Parts: sequence; C-alpha cells; structure tokens
Amino acid sequence: MSKQANAKSKAPKIQEKKTPGLAASNMTGTGPGGLSVRAFAEWYRDRELEQWERFDYAALEKIAKAIEKVEKSGKTIFVMGNGGSAATASHIATDWSKTAERVNKPLIRCISLNDNTAFMTAIGNDLGYDEIFARQLRNLCGKGDLVVIISGSGNSPSVLKANDYAKSVGATTVGLTGFTGGKLRKDVDICFHVESDQYGVIEDMHMAAGSILAFYLKQRK
Repeated sequence: MSKQANAKSKAPKIQEKKTPGLAASNMTGTGPGGLSVRAFAEWYRDRELEQWERFDYAALEKIAKAIEKVEKSGKTIFVMGNGGSAATASHIATDWSKTAERVNKPLIRCISLNDNTAFMTAIGNDLGYDEIFARQLRNLCGKGDLVVIISGSGNSPSVLKANDYAKSVGATTVGLTGFTGGKLRKDVDICFHVESDQYGVIEDMHMAAGSILAFYLKQRK
C-alpha cells in the first residue's frame, strides 16, 4: 500500500490536547510523514472534507441567534484567541463589524481583544499572561454581551479565565474549539467544535464558520 493510500485509510481517535500550542518537537496532526507536496495536500484536503461532512450547523445557528440578539439590544461582542486563533479573532471581528454591514441597518458592535497590543502586553507584564483577556473584560464586558473564545485545545488558561469572568457578569459565551474541546467546550454556553488534531484544519474551519456568519448576517433582508 502506498503512503498516500495508507494516509487516507488511517483515522486515529482524537486525543485531548492538555497543553496548548504546537512546539517544534510536536508532530501531532502532521500526517504519516514523508509525503510529497501533492500527497500531503491530498491528505490535508481529505481531513478538511471530513470536517465539512460533520459540520455543526446547529451550533452555527445558535451562534447566529446570539449575534442577532446582541445586535438588536445594542450590546457588544468580544472575540479572542491565542496564536493563530488571535489572527482568526481579529479577522472575525473585522468581518462582523464591517463586512456584515447593511444599508440603513444597525451596526454590529464587535471587538477583538487581541488588537489592543499595549493593553494586552501591560496585563501580561504586570499580572501574568493568563490574565490577558479576563482583565480586559473587567473593563469592557457586561450583562447581555457576547464573548467568543477561539481555542484549538480548549485548555489555555487565558481563555478559560476569560470564559469564567464573562459568565460571572451575565455575558453569553461561545467557544470555537478543536481536538476534543478541552475544558472550554464543556464550560461555554454554545460551542462550535472541530473534532480534529490537525491545527490547520481546525483553524480553517473556525475561519470558515466566522465567514459564513459574516455573510449570512449581510445577506439578511
């Protein structure tokens, strides 16, 4: 059997990722190894197609309703994540604030907590990295707001603390997770979960969910 065919036939059980991030020595989600560019691209495509087959439309509908509730009430959405998920958070916040705009309709108030670099690094320096999102929420978040937390592992202390604080003040929390979802998947009010151990696929699906929601919001009558 070729490496490519063997790569397609293997579907190991996804393990919980207890520690966040992807160190240089961590080869999780990189496939069988030794593939050509084309063979790896085909392997990656197949992993992504698997996720589209199990796409959680019900969770997406719940998130859409939560966004529309915030839009109607004039409350605010806060989005956050670490690493690649930080970039996703910034992109989603831009799309929901700008791309989703409609003529003569209320604007969606959406902020990425990753974009105030000075505030975030002040918190990290003075209080510790685990506080970078929760401390910002103390200034900004209140009852009726929506907090969207993006985390591949679902176990990063910084996002777990943000979720705890948001819920303590009456905000609704949404998680976008991967692997087995970690603690975050269990603790948020709504979770869009991607059951994969391939970081690229997880982040692609999170971004796809954000884009679907942005253009859904825009195309409403």
